Amino acid sequence: MALQAPAQPPVPSPDTAAQGALPPAVEAALQRAKLPRDALSILVVDAEGRQAPRLAYRAQVPVNPASVMKLVTTYAALDQLGPAFTWDTPVYLDARPQAGSLQGNVYIKGQGDPKLVVERLWLLMRRLRAQGIQVIVGDIVLDRSAFDVPDHDAARFDGEPLRPYNASPDALLVNYKSISMTFVPDAAAGIARVQYEPPLAGVQWPATVPLAAPGADCGDWRTALKAELADPARIAFQGVYPAACGERAWAVAPADPAGYAARAIEGMWRELGGKLTGSVRDGRVPAGLVPAFSTPSPALAEVVRDINKYSNNVMTQQVFLTLALQKNGRGTFDGARAVVGQWWRQRFPGTEVPVLDNGAGLSREARISAQALARMLQAAWASSVMPELVASLPITGVDGTLRRSQGRSVGAAHLKTGSLRDVSAMAGYVDGASGRRYVMVAIANHPNAAAARPAIEALVDWVASDR
Repeated sequence: MALQAPAQPPVPSPDTAAQGALPPAVEAALQRAKLPRDALSILVVDAEGRQAPRLAYRAQVPVNPASVMKLVTTYAALDQLGPAFTWDTPVYLDARPQAGSLQGNVYIKGQGDPKLVVERLWLLMRRLRAQGIQVIVGDIVLDRSAFDVPDHDAARFDGEPLRPYNASPDALLVNYKSISMTFVPDAAAGIARVQYEPPLAGVQWPATVPLAAPGADCGDWRTALKAELADPARIAFQGVYPAACGERAWAVAPADPAGYAARAIEGMWRELGGKLTGSVRDGRVPAGLVPAFSTPSPALAEVVRDINKYSNNVMTQQVFLTLALQKNGRGTFDGARAVVGQWWRQRFPGTEVPVLDNGAGLSREARISAQALARMLQAAWASSVMPELVASLPITGVDGTLRRSQGRSVGAAHLKTGSLRDVSAMAGYVDGASGRRYVMVAIANHPNAAAARPAIEALVDWVASDR
């Protein structure tokens, strides 16, 4: 269990903080972006909580943090489940294989694994073949009952249903409910060869697409393909692929996300030479059936690194729902909010509980103050899981979502980023030139919040240059 949060020095009230001066470089960046000062909420404070805040501006105002909310979910999970926690996906047989044939059903029970990606699905199917099964004279039954989540409209949030970041959580989440299409140009043949992962049963897709005219720039190559993705049983390209792009990959969410796991599992089984006389369908594992084998996920510490480095929404929701599953026996959003809320009140008494919504920050309703988030980050710095949390954060100018950071402080900060249409945010830890380490939270809420990114990067530079 992590240590309790250190005692906090007083933070100025919103009215007092609002009168404070922002660093000149931050003010200048805001003026260039034509953004008002009150678009920002900022708190910069010693990571160990030994001194008064270096800068506090609108720090107590609840704001939408976008994906910075993932810090709350991932730290809560590390603190409650431990860095070594794993998810098991058990596989059951209701008959004994004989002469390569299973006269019965295979049951696969999802328990929330966030990282059942193509490679691990391949291994799971290989282990099924290793049970002595070549043909299943029955069905493959998918038990997804561990999570109870509402029906999901992938277009509801921003009208982009084919973007993988809009995928919904699932007790049996396969490859983030996305298809990866890799284009490899062959100039001599005048085509680009297309590879699809994972293989999806019952889906027709072209093996090649024509190349664009010689000399064509790479440009907006996805638009140039004129992809037709609305039919769940067919992918087509009416356009061309520019050879100048070289090899590129494009991940898309399928048009039928509810049927994705069944298509992917059947497709992988058949690609490995397995035969199936029945279908892949949803159902429940019969009571009393013992697993034939189980496949474990990577450890939570690795999952958290994937979540925070690359801001993976559906993985975060899997972790969020797992907190409820572990406590209540079923993963629901209400249950997850209750679990994290109770944890927050115990760990940070007197601090307003964040409005978590789905735990990933892909939300218009999520809210947290810079002060509350900074207090949590100070507690995390003093905790036993600090190394795992800090290592999961993007490093400025080095990797993850900060690989292309324009700030001067390359390598000086570990920060989670967040961005929505009207939110731009960074929060985490900054190493000062003096040797002091700071917690920094900066969140912009404004219709033109994207323009605040240079001001936030200027703030990182200011924090890092504390000689």
